Amino acid sequence: MNFLQALVAVLRLGRPLFLVGGFLLHGLGVAIACSQGYRVQPWLLLWGQVAVTATQLMTHYGNDYFDLAADRANLTPTWWSGGSRVLVQTTLSPRWALYLALTLLTIALVAILQASRAAAPVALVVLVLGVILSWFYSAPPLRLHSRGVGELTVAVVVTLLVPLAGYALQAGRLATLPLLAVLPLALLQFAMLLAIGFPDEAGDAAVGKRTLVVRLGPGRAAQLWRLVLVLAVLVLPVLLLGGVPVLVVTWLAAFMLPAQLWFWWRLAQGVWLEPRWWSWLAFFSVAFLIGAAAVELAAFLSLCR
Repeated sequence: MNFLQALVAVLRLGRPLFLVGGFLLHGLGVAIACSQGYRVQPWLLLWGQVAVTATQLMTHYGNDYFDLAADRANLTPTWWSGGSRVLVQTTLSPRWALYLALTLLTIALVAILQASRAAAPVALVVLVLGVILSWFYSAPPLRLHSRGVGELTVAVVVTLLVPLAGYALQAGRLATLPLLAVLPLALLQFAMLLAIGFPDEAGDAAVGKRTLVVRLGPGRAAQLWRLVLVLAVLVLPVLLLGGVPVLVVTWLAAFMLPAQLWFWWRLAQGVWLEPRWWSWLAFFSVAFLIGAAAVELAAFLSLCR
């Protein structure tokens, strides 16, 4: 492998496409603070985003390193699951993934340290907690994804802690509004992780990676998937009762309801049983989450004073 091939492999290993969600969700937290009248502080926005993106990349590189056995055992990977496939399909040394993960861990911590010059302590706690949970999602000794809490961990980090960090960096505190606003997104993230678990189920089971799909079995996991999609819609009235602006909930409902009804109906037909659909189901799950986050971000930005 020459230098150019190695560079391309390293970039692919980081799965840059997945970074979009980090920008949207951190931006959502900032937009919620802005909608409440807080002045956006560019310095804190910058260092918060550096910390979030570095943590994301750290997780991508770390997962490919720590999950190499599962990725090698996975005979049904998709674009969205089974890791980046770089370490499986190329001669790039797995050690590079670990070195890069540790480098990005350092960058994330340096960014948090820089933010600490002006940020409230609660924002720093949120960021550090996100780094810790992200690292131990796949890293020993915790390996949270093999203890039946991996899906919950990712939903908490990505759709709860990231927006809360963006909000707390700007507002200097935590509040109920951002917690309520991200509830549908957290449920969509959880559903997305279940979707990604189906193509990986056989490979994960073979090496003892005990995801929820492995623990529950595909049938019960599909039932849980459908339940979570229903809950993502049912929590919308709760958002209104909790004070989330009507405009935000209206936009979110207009986006989610048609898509979720169609998706629920397809799952009820047993489409999850067909491997040829696995990649599309994962794609739709990712698209719903990103779309819902983008809709919320636009709605809150429109309310900025």
